[in-house]
Amino acid sequence: MLTVEQGLQAARQAAAAGKLSQSALDNLTRWLTEPRYAAYQQGILEHIERQQWQQLDDVFWTIIPFGTGGRRGRMYPFGSNAINERTIGESAQGLASYVLELRAREGEPAAPPRCAIAYDTRHRSREFAELCASVMVANGFEVFFLDQYRATPQLSFAVRYKQCDCGIMVTASHNPPSDNAVKVYWSTGGQVLPPHDKAIIERVMTVEEIKTTSFSAAVAEGKIHRCTEEVDRAYLEALKPFCWDTPRDIHIIYSPLHGVGAFAVMPVMQQAGFYRCRVFEPHAEPNGDFPNVPGHVSNPENPAVFDAIVAEAKQSGADLILATDPDCDRMGCAGPVALAPDADWKTLNGNQIGALLTDFVCRQMKNRQQLSERSYIVKTLVTTELSRKVAASYGVHCEGNLHVGFKWIAGAMDRLGPEHFVFGTEESHGYLIGQYARDKDGAVACLLMAMLAAELKANNKTLHQRLEELFQQHGCHLEGLINIHMEGSEGMAHMEKLMTAFRTAPPSHLGGMPVARLRDYQALVVRAADGQETPLDAPPGNMVMLDLEPEGNYFAVRPSGTEPKVKFYMFSYLPPSESQDVDAAIGRLQERLRQLESDIRDYVRSVVG
Repeated sequence: MLTVEQGLQAARQAAAAGKLSQSALDNLTRWLTEPRYAAYQQGILEHIERQQWQQLDDVFWTIIPFGTGGRRGRMYPFGSNAINERTIGESAQGLASYVLELRAREGEPAAPPRCAIAYDTRHRSREFAELCASVMVANGFEVFFLDQYRATPQLSFAVRYKQCDCGIMVTASHNPPSDNAVKVYWSTGGQVLPPHDKAIIERVMTVEEIKTTSFSAAVAEGKIHRCTEEVDRAYLEALKPFCWDTPRDIHIIYSPLHGVGAFAVMPVMQQAGFYRCRVFEPHAEPNGDFPNVPGHVSNPENPAVFDAIVAEAKQSGADLILATDPDCDRMGCAGPVALAPDADWKTLNGNQIGALLTDFVCRQMKNRQQLSERSYIVKTLVTTELSRKVAASYGVHCEGNLHVGFKWIAGAMDRLGPEHFVFGTEESHGYLIGQYARDKDGAVACLLMAMLAAELKANNKTLHQRLEELFQQHGCHLEGLINIHMEGSEGMAHMEKLMTAFRTAPPSHLGGMPVARLRDYQALVVRAADGQETPLDAPPGNMVMLDLEPEGNYFAVRPSGTEPKVKFYMFSYLPPSESQDVDAAIGRLQERLRQLESDIRDYVRSVVG
């Protein structure tokens, strides 16, 4: 076995030869020389001895950041850019330290601080949840622990229900089986927002000692409270007001995609009276490998995950398919195009689901006289404008000047008054109604979609036919999404180069449409085609939007906050006067999106190769 000095010398030589990035060398050096990382020395030295430079560069080239949804990445036994005991422990310790500092500044109450913790079905999720609990207890916290697989929105609810100072959810959402993460929640039940997010990150990045205690001893001493059943009952009670008196004659197949969803969705559906809702057996097993899902990626945004379920739905005469991602905060669905035994089935994308549910919720609340002049929905900047137009038709305001991430929707709820909140929707299949949580909820989305589909069936309509009616009323909206992965330190350099190019030298035309203006959410300026600049009234963020002509067509680009990729959002639109023949309108917009995607990919290749 190499000594530490021999290992460092070999790493320096590898960096000089271009086999290891300088940032990876810097982080690796800290992990080999600083006492707080002593437990990981042997594993690192073994990798150096075997000259596993690419692996070492991958896990050390950066320090895993807090992104849109927390600290997320690939699991590996060591490394600053990996999920492991050290990076998870640092995250919990940094959170604990900040909460304690804040309480001390504000006049610490007599009762100990509280933290709620839950976990999903991923590999090591239970282990990491217990580690987080032991860290919080060692720092003087009282912990409320959901002791079985539970959904992220149930953790958000638990934080509020138990009046906690913070919460931790161990999940990597819809990422591949190799990944895991912690999502950090504030006392509101929402993921942390400024200024708390940056303050927590500062504490995390400077953690020297991770305080821990025995999990089992803390349970025995009453410092960790197992409260799963209590929280389950309260969560179901909180959803009763949305079990509206609508038709229930519908046959539903539900897939948890090997995640936690059955523990939330099925009780919610049973409570609401959807007794003909059953779980798709091949996806029923809680399993972090997601074995029966195409590509082993359990993402309801991907139409391929529905293929096998659609085959069974056609054979069994089902009316609707619902699916949630591994931590059950996102919902996807598929349904027949027409009410006929031989009808084709199609999925709905996140924007289409959001518009349909916006219409359904607004209509139900209007019928119950629950809307007022202050009622509002919330969406993000990259969510379809169709939802805004639908809400406006009911006299409901839309708060839509928000960046990607449901935490911003949650923040808007508290800022604008949760008592007037109607619905929250984002293009990545996240939806929420009510005040019981501050995160998207796949279970309540399933409930709403089931009620809408059953109501439509009673009126001899399908979800797809109702969407066509919305297109005819508000104009045809069609969106597209491109994901381009850019892994590692080289990928990060490509992302930065690409974003700079879009800001400084954007294309003049895309998809045959001229670029009318550029919106730079980092510099907070709007730049017209003639170069004239005006201020952009928006929250800052690393995103660029290009407004195209005709109006209503636009494009946005941003690096993902949770995965090593750049996301390109495409929006196409035809006004109602050109949307009465929906099939023809969709055909025109599909061709427009195809041209737009081709031009975007050509531009990316011209910048980064």
